Amino acid sequence: MDVLKAVATRRAVKQYDPDFQIPEADLAQILDAARMGPTAFNLQNWRFVVVTDPALRKQIRAVAWDQAQVTDASVLIVVCADLAAWTKNPARYWQDAPQDVQTLMAGMIDQYYRGREQVQRDEAMRSCGLAAQTLMLTAVSLGYETCPMDGFDFDAVGKLINLPEDHAIGLFVAIGKGSAPPKPRGGSLPRQDVVISNHF
Repeated sequence: MDVLKAVATRRAVKQYDPDFQIPEADLAQILDAARMGPTAFNLQNWRFVVVTDPALRKQIRAVAWDQAQVTDASVLIVVCADLAAWTKNPARYWQDAPQDVQTLMAGMIDQYYRGREQVQRDEAMRSCGLAAQTLMLTAVSLGYETCPMDGFDFDAVGKLINLPEDHAIGLFVAIGKGSAPPKPRGGSLPRQDVVISNHF
């Protein structure tokens, strides 16, 4: 499936076949595609908690408004962000570049993020959003359905997955085989309502 078709056909599917298991090779392909997503300074600050344990998924569902896709989708991915990725040996994000570039980028990363907690969080959340879209479009291109989710108790889920203190949860992405067709689209705003030429 090409990208435009994946964009056009992706829907937030809520009902899944609980007996279907996504093949490991397909899941790996979906996760590897997300790892190719863009991040500021190439920090790669997303972390993907792939929740497959049935007991844990039941616990998460209990703090996610009892939404069925949490347990019924083949896989639940908690897309998290390492808010402190910029401090963790930043030269490693440029390990394939020459040493002088590694040193230069590490200095730029420190200068940009140090003392700017809101920027650290904003950039990490943007990274999570970009990664989640890549997860979903890749999954759709392989014939699966997906659902992005933020309807859950973030603190409770953090405790259930042992989220480190310097991390934050961005959203969930459920992936699997839908058991019912998605509801019709609610409608898209006209292009002229959302596309602004040069300034408001």
